[in-house]
Amino acid sequence: MKPLIGISCCVKAFGIFATPNHAASDSYVRVVLGPVGGIPVLLPAAGEAMAPQILPRLDGLILTGSRSNVCPDFYEGPPHAEGTPEDIARDSTTLPLIRAAIAAGVPLLAICRGFQELNVALGGSLDQRIQDLPGRIDHSTPSDQKLPRIRVAKAHGVRLAPGSLIAELAGGAGDLPVNSLHNQGIARLAPRLVAEGWAPDGTVEAVRVRDAPGFAHGIQWHPEYDWERDAVSRALFERFGAACTAWAARRHAAPAAMAQAAE
Repeated sequence: MKPLIGISCCVKAFGIFATPNHAASDSYVRVVLGPVGGIPVLLPAAGEAMAPQILPRLDGLILTGSRSNVCPDFYEGPPHAEGTPEDIARDSTTLPLIRAAIAAGVPLLAICRGFQELNVALGGSLDQRIQDLPGRIDHSTPSDQKLPRIRVAKAHGVRLAPGSLIAELAGGAGDLPVNSLHNQGIARLAPRLVAEGWAPDGTVEAVRVRDAPGFAHGIQWHPEYDWERDAVSRALFERFGAACTAWAARRHAAPAAMAQAAE
């Protein structure tokens, strides 16, 4: 059986009545059906009670990117600037889900906002507008950019830690060009996270969870946009998919073994 991959959703207003909907970009669905090799399961932003109910049924978890920013209340940060989009329903769902998934060993891949959620969930903090900080570059791309290939083009390099997952997938390269579509970034790195990639201005761009019992990695860029033409992006999803397939095999083998023993 193909692994079931949970995809975190945001709460977004749709239609003329701005009806709240739970939504995730089609790019994540397509990447799960593609190189991950799994069955996508959209996870509504339904609150903290979601984690213990859904996690035992999942074989992997993708934490998605989003225009909304993690609410600063969760990392004791200052209030966001007026007009900054937040999604507290998502935060209330994903933060406990992240901690539960890591503890259980369920494979986890955190992307962009999900990368920031991973840091906050494990006790880190965020810079809210990197482009306003001294010595930092602008990591954002205008959301109204009409040319998709420009919107997701490679924006800067990421210096990779030797022996890290991304360095391995890049054939041992020390630097990887990536796209960049974010305003927030890691300020204080969570104690359990190990930085494995840095932008030219020092912004942390790739992490792994120290001593995690399963696959647990996060990246600040968006490999779901270019996996069809970028070998490293595709390899990352394939590696995540392999971890999810192995988890699924163990998850289904345990009940089968128990049933066989009871016969």
